[in-house]
Amino acid sequence: MKIGIDLGGSHIAIGVVDKNGRIIEKFEKKLKSIEKKKIKSTITSYIIENVQLLRKKHKITGIGIAIPGTVSGGTIVKSVNLGIKNFNIVEELKKEIDLPIQIRNDAKCAAIAENTYGSLKSYNRSIFLTLGTGIGGAVIINNSLLDCGDLPGCEFGHMIIEKNGKQCNCGKKGCFEKYASMKALKTNLREALGVGEEVSGKELFEIIRNNAFLGETVVQEFIENLSIGIANLINIFEPEAVGIGGSFVYFEEVLLDRLKNELLKDNVLFNKRDDIIVKTAIFRNDAGIIGATI
Repeated sequence: MKIGIDLGGSHIAIGVVDKNGRIIEKFEKKLKSIEKKKIKSTITSYIIENVQLLRKKHKITGIGIAIPGTVSGGTIVKSVNLGIKNFNIVEELKKEIDLPIQIRNDAKCAAIAENTYGSLKSYNRSIFLTLGTGIGGAVIINNSLLDCGDLPGCEFGHMIIEKNGKQCNCGKKGCFEKYASMKALKTNLREALGVGEEVSGKELFEIIRNNAFLGETVVQEFIENLSIGIANLINIFEPEAVGIGGSFVYFEEVLLDRLKNELLKDNVLFNKRDDIIVKTAIFRNDAGIIGATI
C-alpha cells in the first residue's frame, strides 16, 4: 500500500491507497490563515507526523504527493496558490521518512486516477480540469499524460481569457482561473447575495439550487467564462471527453448541463459537435490522493 497526499490551496488530505486504487483510510486538515503564513513548515510537519502514524498501522511501500503548481524532480518550482517557490519538499521529508517519495502536479494526479479507474477510463484521448482555488489541467493521449518535458505544462488556469483583466497570483492579468475557478464563483456569489465567508460552499449550492433566480447573473457569467477556456482546449486537442474535478463536482447538479449547453451553442467550438461528453470526477476530491500513488 502507498500513502497519497493532496496539497490544496486551503487543505491537506492524506490517504492510504491499496493496489486497486481504493482509499482504505483518509483524513484531512483545513489550513488556517496563520498556518498559510508558515506554509512550508506546516506542510512538512503535518506530513511527517501522519506518515509515521500510518506506518504503525499499515505496511507502506511509498508516498506520492499531489502539488498545486509546477514541480520538477523533488522540488516545488512554483505554487502560486500556496505561495511557495523553489522548495525541495522531498529532500525535507526524507530527513524523517525513509520511503520512496514522488511528487507530481495535482491535476495530473487526478487525471491519472480518473483515466485509470474512473470517469475517463473508457476514453483514449481526454482533457481534465480541476476547479478549486485555481484551475489545474492535464491532457491524456493514448492513455498517457502529454509529455511536456522537464516541466509539467498544461497550466490551463493561466491562459489569458481577458486582456488586461483581473490580477492573478501568478503576476499576469486576465488568467482563466480568476474568472472560472470555484473560488471565483463562490466569491462572486457571496458578493451578489450579500453574505460573508461564514456561508459555506455547500450552503451556496443549496441557495442557488432552491432559488434559481438568486445569483443567476453570477452563475451565467461563470458558465460563459468556463466555456471560453474549455472551448479553447477542445479546439486545440479535440478530445473524446472532458473531465472536471475539484469542488465543481459538488455543484454538478446546477452547473454541468448548463456548461454542456453553452459549449454546444453556435460559434463556440471551431468544429461544431452534435454532442459533447463532459464527465465529473468519480473520485471527487479524492482523485489527487489516488493518482499520486500511481
